[in-house]
Amino acid sequence: MVTGLAGLIGRTPLVEATALSKRTGCRILLKMEAMNPGGSSKDRIALNIIETAERDGWLKPGGTVIEGTAGSTGISLALLARARGYRCIIVMADDMAMEKEILLRTLGAEVHRVKAVSFVNNQHFCRVAEALATEIPGGFYVNQFENAANFLAHYHHTGPEIWAQTSGVIDAFVMGAGTGGTLAGVGTFLKEQSSDIHVVLADPPGSALYRKVKNGVIYTSQQAEQRLQRNRYDTILEGVGIDRLTRNFALGQAAVDDAYQVTDAESVTMAYWLLAHEGLFIGSSSALNLVAAVKLARTLPAGSTIVTCICDQGNRGMSKVYNDAFLESKDLLAAAQHADIATGCLDFVC
Repeated sequence: MVTGLAGLIGRTPLVEATALSKRTGCRILLKMEAMNPGGSSKDRIALNIIETAERDGWLKPGGTVIEGTAGSTGISLALLARARGYRCIIVMADDMAMEKEILLRTLGAEVHRVKAVSFVNNQHFCRVAEALATEIPGGFYVNQFENAANFLAHYHHTGPEIWAQTSGVIDAFVMGAGTGGTLAGVGTFLKEQSSDIHVVLADPPGSALYRKVKNGVIYTSQQAEQRLQRNRYDTILEGVGIDRLTRNFALGQAAVDDAYQVTDAESVTMAYWLLAHEGLFIGSSSALNLVAAVKLARTLPAGSTIVTCICDQGNRGMSKVYNDAFLESKDLLAAAQHADIATGCLDFVC
């Protein structure tokens, strides 16, 4: 028996993706973070950040939890705030999926929508959230991108769980980065157990982290070509990819060995492929992770064990990844109808 909502967070199962394993020749293991009560891996960081803030006196009874988020962290915070008696305010960019806002409001959070702009703009959702925390008495700014309690949640819990569940038989860990906390925290812990474990970043279009890992310089191709877009992200994926170096990513940067770029088309096809062949209904960032896992598997010896995370659920992408009209508007409908989805081939992964 566990106690309360907090007791349900973590200790998620590790599942072999049998269809992917068969077709790659490697064991592809999925850490099912979407099975946390809030439906994502963000439950872990929300709990650790809130508990740390309570312990250190930053968050007091009757206080207000405030965060800028693409959605999943907000959902986790809203649940925990409700359970612990806090007010919760979430600031989101206006291009995030509507179903996330609906869920946030249902959970009791107040939602502020702002335009999707670059981080240097004062109207960026994180900067607006930070400003609100200074204006509201008892306000606590979560600051998931820079708060080390994010990294530590994965270093102290997710990483050790993976090590125990694999009995130490693991050759690689691969996943995307939004705040960078999961990749950095898990990667750092695993590297401390065995320096032979490969830790690999999966990065979407428009994100600068790929070049940071590969070249040591953080910039996007759009920046290099002086083609800055409205928010610098040229991807439909939510909660993953970033154009700056966060504290959480920096804490574990030394553990990251390599990086793969993943196109939106690859991620969309993988989401539908996994549903067809594994019966798993996953979100877009999880699909990104799996594409990178396949790319990595092609470089490793047969039988190698690769772990990644299913960090979100497909029902949070119904208006985007699983919406034909939206995909068509982004020239991605063909990706959702790729022939490999029916045949089971993985040739769509370039």
